[in-house]
Amino acid sequence: MVSLSFRQLRNRPQPSGVDAVLVWSTLLLLAIGLVMVYSASIAYAATDKDTNYRITYYLTRQAVFIGVGLVAALLAYQIPTRIWQQYAPYAFLFGLTLLVMVLIPHVGREINGSRRWLGLVVINLQPSELMKLFVVLYAADYTVRKAAYMHSLIKGFVPMFFVMLITGGLLLAEPDFGAFAVITAIAMGTLFLGGMNWRLFVGLVLTLGIGFVLLVTTSEYRYKRVLGFLNPFADPLGKGYQLTHSLIAFGRGEVLGVGLGGSVEKLHYLPEAHTDFLLAIVAEELGFVGVAAVLGLFLLLVWRIFAVGKQALKLERYWSALAAYGVAIWIGGQALINIGVNVGWLPTKGLTLPLMSFGGSGTVANLMALGLVLRIDWESRQMMRGFQV
Repeated sequence: MVSLSFRQLRNRPQPSGVDAVLVWSTLLLLAIGLVMVYSASIAYAATDKDTNYRITYYLTRQAVFIGVGLVAALLAYQIPTRIWQQYAPYAFLFGLTLLVMVLIPHVGREINGSRRWLGLVVINLQPSELMKLFVVLYAADYTVRKAAYMHSLIKGFVPMFFVMLITGGLLLAEPDFGAFAVITAIAMGTLFLGGMNWRLFVGLVLTLGIGFVLLVTTSEYRYKRVLGFLNPFADPLGKGYQLTHSLIAFGRGEVLGVGLGGSVEKLHYLPEAHTDFLLAIVAEELGFVGVAAVLGLFLLLVWRIFAVGKQALKLERYWSALAAYGVAIWIGGQALINIGVNVGWLPTKGLTLPLMSFGGSGTVANLMALGLVLRIDWESRQMMRGFQV
């Protein structure tokens, strides 16, 4: 009896470690982000009555967001991937419902001309951030279910196209073009990695390119944003204001930076210094070395997420592999767009730097996604040890 119990205990799945590089790169990005959010927001918080003139206002809130996000990641880690896959369509429908609610007057909150938030007593929920996670889940589920039709335009591509068309329409109505770009990249990348016919994929890219041109040329606001990005110094006090000050911050930082806390641009010159343009403050205070460290950590993180997906694919865990790939495309793509905006390679968009910029919805959604990736990794490790998951 005793020996049988011992044998049963020994054969139960045991924790076999986690991807240390993935975990530590995440924690380091969170830590650097927390320090830089505090540094970038001090001047703004100290002079804003909405913060009650408390210089630690954004530091405290971001620390709380990270704490909540880590708890959410731990909970996500406890959920088997089969449950994630089973409820992926329902999560996506829930996300669409939230996007509709945002557009309802007196329900969604309008800030700086955009209606992107739902007021939840003490915080503002940004549904588009959660929608990125829901699209990862749904796109992976759709691709697995439609695997036999990935070479068919009608059965494989068209249904997903209409789903994303509805999602994109709701996002552009807010408007949130940045979230639309990231979600489109997630869906396209997942379909392509899931075996979509390359001719259909090329056609999709061309269609999206034409759609992008039409979106820009039919909107005076977006058209001016693009022109301002091409030559920000032509209108340094208007459309090029943010980008010119971001570039000034990069120039001041040089190799080693002016020192932590020494930024001038954060003193009410560079708008959104603690959110969209946090990297510019990193560049100014920590220089090229600081920016290189941040880029290196993002590269490590995305590489390890892809490695987790690749291992799941080898074990024929197709949904898990595509979900991991989707998270990698999300975090890597959004980081790339934010960096491109900060250095003047891309038009200015309302996209934060994942895991680092100030924001509750984005931080929690990012950490939940990474909790899912760690769960995928854990289950793969268990399978390699011969256990059922």
